[in-house]
Amino acid sequence: MAAIITEKFRQHNAEQFQESFSEAAATTYYLFIGKSSPFTSTTSGGDDNAPPTPSDDVTSEFYKWDSMLAAKLISSSDVSFVIPRRNWANSTTYDMYEHDISASNTTTSSAINLYDSTFYFMTSAFRVYKVLDNNGGNPYSGAEPTAVTFNPFELGGYTLQYMYTLSQSQISKFLTSDFIPVTTDTNVSGAALDGSIDALRVTAGSGYTNGTYYAAIDGDGTNAGGASGGVALIKVVGGSISAFGSAGSNLLLPGAGYTFGSIDLSTVFSNTGLTTAANIGSGSGGVVQPIISPKGGHGFNAVRELGGHYVMMNTKLEQTEGDDFTVANDFREVGIIRNPTNFGTTTVASASQVRQTYAIVMAASPSSPYEIDEKITQSTTGAVGKVVEWDATRKILYYQQEQYANYGIASSGNHVAFSGANTVTGASSGAAATPSATASQAVTLAGGTVVTFGSGYLNPELEADSGDIIYVENRRPISRASDQTEDIKIVVEF
Repeated sequence: MAAIITEKFRQHNAEQFQESFSEAAATTYYLFIGKSSPFTSTTSGGDDNAPPTPSDDVTSEFYKWDSMLAAKLISSSDVSFVIPRRNWANSTTYDMYEHDISASNTTTSSAINLYDSTFYFMTSAFRVYKVLDNNGGNPYSGAEPTAVTFNPFELGGYTLQYMYTLSQSQISKFLTSDFIPVTTDTNVSGAALDGSIDALRVTAGSGYTNGTYYAAIDGDGTNAGGASGGVALIKVVGGSISAFGSAGSNLLLPGAGYTFGSIDLSTVFSNTGLTTAANIGSGSGGVVQPIISPKGGHGFNAVRELGGHYVMMNTKLEQTEGDDFTVANDFREVGIIRNPTNFGTTTVASASQVRQTYAIVMAASPSSPYEIDEKITQSTTGAVGKVVEWDATRKILYYQQEQYANYGIASSGNHVAFSGANTVTGASSGAAATPSATASQAVTLAGGTVVTFGSGYLNPELEADSGDIIYVENRRPISRASDQTEDIKIVVEF
């Protein structure tokens, strides 16, 4: 049986996801970074120049936890609906809003779906306009729109509806070369007219009597067919019905409450009150079709009207983020975790940022420093790991144990944790140091965070394999620095 996932269904899913960030029983989402060691063909596949495509399977989710470096809470203010970016440019042909676009009624650009068409644009002043009439598919010709008006207006040969203006915060957080944040202007929404008809689709025909005529918009709108209902102004020039922009066919009154409408060219009038009958002539082929507004009217709900079934999450990693995000190494994985729990508990995490590496504080400094990404071993236990960072000032070794040979798997084939006051040796540096045996040792990190090591060891802050990793992206290595901020934007399309 044939079926279709409707735009309303996609929008519903996008809204549910966006709302989950701020509901009373809010779902908790963290953005994480990971994978300080290079991609290789013998482990994760691919290489740093051609990162592998993440696998959507059970074990891959476990492995992401093993290579995770740190995570940051995504707040509701970090989330926005977005739409594909379309910029205004003079002499460009845009599609127009139509209520019945399909494979049998394509747009000017041949789109078969409204939301794949170019029926809106953003100006250089970050104002977004919807195109209600594109002058029969001709290019926009005129000045850049600047009007902030709540009703449709004419400019450049087009009929336009102002929708909203981006705020500085939206520009900073959510505007990219590919996407525009979308929101509803309450002033525009308040002026919207449900079921209005603000544009006409005209087939010119031929053989009609030149002149200016008025016709009722029949249908189910308010007072449809009467003087106080929708009224179309129709001009015939050269025996053909003129589209708006040429000789001026246009709406005189938009009416309200329409879900369908039509215009009978055999019943036209010579006056706006529709009381004096006129004869448009015996032409043929002409059709004037009213365009029905979306539910609520143009501008009532910009997110739904413009196809905002995309949700963007924006997270900035600023320097070390309270000592949780290392600046000594790079990362290659970005992802999102839903409802992870605190280490050793079933309590959903709520900290603004968390560190996910293991750490050892040494009793004394090694004769030479550990090197990032080198293999480390603990001969007594057989534990194996990879160095993420060596803090020589505080004698802290940060490390990971990925589930690959020489990365985190002992010679026995098992995962073995580093433990006890057993020497940890660097494979390439030759560094060798013994973990502190102090039962409880408070250490102040470079950023001022105080952490407590137990007998030399410190666990990650999130429980591994808790919650759900719902998004993963592999990238080329991204280097970090103490004066650097990474601005990470993730867009999910529903």
